[in-house]
This record gives sequence, C-alpha cells and structure tokens, in this order.
Amino acid sequence: MRDSIRLDYARRILRLLKAKYRKEMRTSLSHSNPWELLVATILSAQSQDKQVNVVTRELFRRYRKPTDYVRADGKSLYKYVKSLGLYRNKAKNIVSDARMIENEFGGRVPNTMEALTELPGVGRKTANVVLSNAFGINEGIAIDTHCITVSNRLGLVKTKDPERIEQRLMKLFPRGEWSNVSHLFIALGRDTCQARKKYCERCVLKEICVSSTIKRP
Repeated sequence: MRDSIRLDYARRILRLLKAKYRKEMRTSLSHSNPWELLVATILSAQSQDKQVNVVTRELFRRYRKPTDYVRADGKSLYKYVKSLGLYRNKAKNIVSDARMIENEFGGRVPNTMEALTELPGVGRKTANVVLSNAFGINEGIAIDTHCITVSNRLGLVKTKDPERIEQRLMKLFPRGEWSNVSHLFIALGRDTCQARKKYCERCVLKEICVSSTIKRP
C-alpha cells in the first residue's frame, strides 16, 4: 500500500470511528485531577477500567493528594487495591511517585513526557494518558492491547511492539488527533474488534477494513 493510499485509508478510518464512537473520545478512568488520573492509570495495567473505577472510588475518598500517599506505605494501600492484578507493585510505585512528586515537582504532577517517565512504574503509555487527558497535550499515542489488535487487523502495522505501533500511527494521523486515535481504537476493540473474536458484520469499518470478513459490493 503506497503512503498516499495509506494516509487516505487512515483518514477514512478516523472519520468513520468518530461518527460511531465520538462520545468515547475520553478516558473511562474516573478522576478529578491529574494526580488521580496518574494513580488510576497505574492501577489499570492488566486490569479493566470498570474494575479500577470501583477500587478508586474508595481509595480517593481516603487518599486525596500526593501528601496523603507520602504519609502511607505501600502495604496500607493493599486493602483498597488487592482486587487488581499486580497490586503490591502498583501500590509501591504509587507511594514512590507521590514522594517524588512532592520532593522534586512541588507537589504537582509534571506535564512532560521526560518528567513523567522518570516516575516509578510510569512508561510511555501511562504518560500519554496523563498528558492528553489531564493536560490536553498530544505527545504521543497511548497504545494498549486493544490498540495493538485493531492496528494489526486494520493493516496499519505488522507488529505487536507498542513503541513501533505508536511511531507508525503518529505518522499516519495528525498530531491533534493522537489522543482521539487511542480512545477510538480502544472503543472499537471493546465493541467489535476484540482480541479473541471479531464481529465484522456489525463493525463500522466493515466496508474498508483489510481484514473484514464481509464481502465488499
């Protein structure tokens, strides 16, 4: 597929997904400030957002600011997050992040990729989620498992490496749409393009997707 054709294909994908999932172009993680979003995103690794929201409802009542976490230790958070996978390591990282934010960033969550990825347990995906949803900054594209599945099925990439997928999608879609691309691919992945099974017959992209099982007219 030539670059010009691929770019046109990407534009059509974006247009159709927006028409279908416009209301889902935001994170589904409950939060009221950048710190809460950072905590929720860390907890969301290998966990469903709905489950994380149940956990953070109580957690955020007890611990409101980074200073509250600084006074705690990882074990004191266990009872709130133990229903999530990898909860011990997540709790440890959250407390470490709170201390680093208090000591090095004046109590405010940093708003640069470089600073965010210095925090324990924070990689590019988490940083992208926080930057785009908390600060409106499109530094990259948050790539989760849904994005990996969808990107490959659409024929936009031929790799499961999140960093390579991110770099490829950044070239195909305008910077102003990077956050939307992540949300829209996640919405499609949850709805019809699931990892275990795809439901092409009810997919909004069934007429253009290169992996569609629906015969084109």
